[in-house]
Amino acid sequence: MVSAPAQPPGAVHPEVALGDAGSVLRRIRESCQESRVDGGRELRFAAMGTACRWVTVGGPEAVRRFDQEALAWVAAFEAKYSRFLPDSWISRLNESAGGEAVASDPEIDRILALCHEMHFLTRGVFDPTALPLIRLWDWRRARVPTDAEIESARQRVGWRKVQRRPGAVRLAEPGMCLDLGGMGKEYAVDQVSLLARRHGLTGVLVDFGADLRVSGLPADGRPGWHLGLEDPAQPGRAWCGLAVRDAAVATSGDYHRGFTADGRRWGHILDPRTGRPVQNGCHAAHVVAPSCTQAGLLSTAALVLGPEEGLRLIESQPGAEGLLHGPTTRLSTRRFHELVAS
Repeated sequence: MVSAPAQPPGAVHPEVALGDAGSVLRRIRESCQESRVDGGRELRFAAMGTACRWVTVGGPEAVRRFDQEALAWVAAFEAKYSRFLPDSWISRLNESAGGEAVASDPEIDRILALCHEMHFLTRGVFDPTALPLIRLWDWRRARVPTDAEIESARQRVGWRKVQRRPGAVRLAEPGMCLDLGGMGKEYAVDQVSLLARRHGLTGVLVDFGADLRVSGLPADGRPGWHLGLEDPAQPGRAWCGLAVRDAAVATSGDYHRGFTADGRRWGHILDPRTGRPVQNGCHAAHVVAPSCTQAGLLSTAALVLGPEEGLRLIESQPGAEGLLHGPTTRLSTRRFHELVAS
């Protein structure tokens, strides 16, 4: 069973609190836009390389305090874990690959323990060390790497090469890289949702890059939150809606990013076991689960595994339901239809 994050992180050790969270927070605040949505209050902003928003239901003062703390938490999280920021903890770890261990803190240890659990559960489909392969496949230049290049990159990939102990992490070989892009924003969704609960908000929807979690009730009086699921055949349009309460929804798909070369389309989701993009006929996976971290990991793993094995993985997790889009059919878990809004 995939564990849900337990609580928002507390203070970290000074030696691992890297990254300029202040400048990240200023950038995030400059992007903020506020509006009203169905009686609730929506705040949109850009963070972690994606479009973010939350819809809050509660008293003005509680919402204000939540905004302040949640925006600061998101900024600190990005400053610490973004591989695109040279002074982040993750960048420091990657630069040390093949050398000495880097100090960690309880939050880092907890996140990496979750990575280990999901790597085992998915039989290696989820691998946070796959960055050398991701960098090799340059979708902007639309170039297919050679077999030799793929094999060379694969030598620098492998979760088992990550050496962990409480308070320290080491990447065993030069050229290895850790990237939390496969679960980082989903983890952040869960933590921000828990912050909303701590601030006494009666309802909240947290959406980071279309992976989201809802708690409580919306402001319009409905008994749950209505969420649209994007149609991979018509991006930007929903093919159905879900009615959920106190749940998370995540979608993985290969239809937004990719390129065509030699008459073949290559999507952006890689199978780290082969070093190549997924080519199993599955175009998108939607998962509903108790936490966004769980939903995101399951949706990506199911997409890589393919319809039959992917559905078995989702069904093995208590409280999870899902649907996978094939070329001409949609396959779902036994109770997914109960969540579809009428």
